[in-house]
Formats: sequence, structure tokens, C-alpha cells
Amino acid sequence: MSHIAYVNGRYLPQRHATVHIEDRGYQFADAVYEVTCIWNGRPVDHAGHVKRLARSLSELHIAMPCSPAALTAIMREVVRANRLVKGTVYVQVGRGVAPRNHVFPATAVKPSLVMVAKHGAGPSEALAQAGVKVTVQPDIRWGRVDIKSVGLLPNVLAKQAAGKAKAFEALLVKPDDTVTEASASNAWIVTKDRTVVTHPLSHHILGGITRDTVLRLAMAAGYAVQERPFSLDEALAAKEMFLTGTTTFVLPVVQVDDRPIANGSPGTVALDLRRRYLEFVEALDDRAWAV
Repeated sequence: MSHIAYVNGRYLPQRHATVHIEDRGYQFADAVYEVTCIWNGRPVDHAGHVKRLARSLSELHIAMPCSPAALTAIMREVVRANRLVKGTVYVQVGRGVAPRNHVFPATAVKPSLVMVAKHGAGPSEALAQAGVKVTVQPDIRWGRVDIKSVGLLPNVLAKQAAGKAKAFEALLVKPDDTVTEASASNAWIVTKDRTVVTHPLSHHILGGITRDTVLRLAMAAGYAVQERPFSLDEALAAKEMFLTGTTTFVLPVVQVDDRPIANGSPGTVALDLRRRYLEFVEALDDRAWAV
């Protein structure tokens, strides 16, 4: 069956889906996006993704293309049309189509809206139980990575470097040795006293929706939690390291380049938080569509 995409008011086979050549998202990366995990046919943290989409658009002075309820209705149809049980829905909203000019269009244009479905979500349980390797890359992204812009070239280059190093992810590090996050996920460490640490919200990281959920789960489980910067040296000396993200869930890290983390095996805290996160997504019902 052909994948069905939504493009500016039309549902059509993905192979026939196109955007205008003067769409500003295509020419200037003047657009934002969200990726929502679909689990058992229901969206994970849907309200959080819609809220972050609206915030990113507001920061770039782009109007929402429709109401949250209408956006949800479109997504439900994309999920239904693609018979999506476990997968993702990619949502992209741009400023729209206008003659190429760096300044915003003088006359307001209609924002563009695209949704694409993909089957398959989350790393395998075998990979999670084994843990993954990450590689260190310089964080060369722009100064507002809290906006979920489609301008992802630095992330692409970092992820490509990870692939060449046979690593799952790239750990991004500032010149002062601060670890911000990874190329497509948030980074965490667990200290020797079992405190769970992740970088605080700021212009330097993307406020992950899964990050928020894992923070809540960790606090509910009684773990000490700190949102603060940590250095690469502290990360290398940590008891555990793990990643979180929409398509990553909770994923233990066991190696950074040629350095093992602790004993080189997934840590008990990361595996516990992964288990709690999986219980959370398995418990979702139709209320998950609420915005």
C-alpha cells in the first residue's frame, strides 16, 4: 500500500506529494517541524508536541496553519490512512510560498503544512539491553536550537560523523567542554550517588518532549534529579549515561568513542527509566489525542 501524505489540504500517495519550489521552508529553512511517535495507534505526548510546535512558530512569527483540534484531526486521518500501529508522524509547518527574498513576505501568505507517516518506532529491545556507542562532535549549531527549525545541517554532519565512527549518536560539546545534547536526542548522566542529570532548558538545547516525560517519571520513582550543565569529563566519569528522544525512548550509552562508561554495560537507572517509559506508552488510550 502506498504511504499517504498530507500536503496543504490534500491527502495523496507520498510518491506524488510535492511542495512549491518557492516554498520558504525549502529555500530558507524558514519552517519548523515535529515528530510524534505513534504507539498502538495512539500518539505519545501529543499535547506536548502541539504546544512545542506552536511555540517554535511563535518564535519565528509564523502563524499556526490551523487550530490544534484541526491539526489533530489531520494527524488522525494520516494515521488511519497509513494503518499506522507503531511508527511516527512527521509534521512540518513553514511560512509559505512567496518570491524569494530574505525578508518576510510583505503580504501575509498561507503557512504550508505537510504530514508524512513512517512505520516503525524506537530502537530494538536488544539494542537497548546492549547499550550504544556515541562519538564526540563539536556543537556548531546556531544560537536558538530551542526552536525546532528544519535547519538541521550541523545535526546532519554530526550524525554522519557518528555513522562513520560506527556510533549510534553524536554527543555535542561546546568549546568550554559542556555537553549540550546529542544530534537528535537529549543527553543524560547518572552520577556516582545515583543523581540523574540533564542540561537545563535554554537556547542551547531543544526542550525534548520525551525529556519532560522522563523527568516526571524519574521524580515519581524517587530519583534525585538535577537540571544543570555537565562537562564531557564529568560524563566520562559518570556511573551511567543515556539518551532520550521521540524515536530513541530511553537508550543506555555504554561507550563514548574509545572510552567505556563505568563497566561498559547499561546502567540500572537507565534500564529502569526505559521500563517505566515503555509502561507509560503501553498504557496510552484514546485520551492521548487530547490537546
